[in-house]
Amino acid sequence: MKSVLMLNGYEVKVNRHKSAALSEASNFAKDRLKLASVGLEQRDNKMEYEFRRNSLTGTYLATFSMDHEVLGQWFSEELGPVLAKVQQVLDVIKDIQADKLTSWRLVGNDFTLELEREQARVFANTLGFEQEYELEEDMSLYDAESEAYCGLEDFEQALLSWYEFVQKGS
Repeated sequence: MKSVLMLNGYEVKVNRHKSAALSEASNFAKDRLKLASVGLEQRDNKMEYEFRRNSLTGTYLATFSMDHEVLGQWFSEELGPVLAKVQQVLDVIKDIQADKLTSWRLVGNDFTLELEREQARVFANTLGFEQEYELEEDMSLYDAESEAYCGLEDFEQALLSWYEFVQKGS
């Protein structure tokens, strides 16, 4: 479902799209995938997103549903309204789907994007740092809002929607 409306000076585009469950482990960070995928294989994980443009300042904002929040930050902060960046990622997705590439990584200022044949992963660059202290048994750091996985096709659809939204707003 897609719709566009004006809300408090923002042009808002809402898209609700079904996200594929993770099917195989990522070559990048299998240990984190074990934590992130708990329960995902057994439930239908819907990825919802909303795009907004402030008509006064011209800034763009992407907001994604729970378990995918970091995607919104990546869209807003790393891509922004630069259509050439969006097109670059779309081209890489096509190369991965055509088996010209097996994986690809884009390291940004605050977030990193990793693409593979079946999935996309976005994570905060701070997750790459090893912890300097030992946690108590059965304890872990909360990083759910710093890392997200989704199916490659779902990610491609979100990118296409972002491209279309930014293009119409420019």
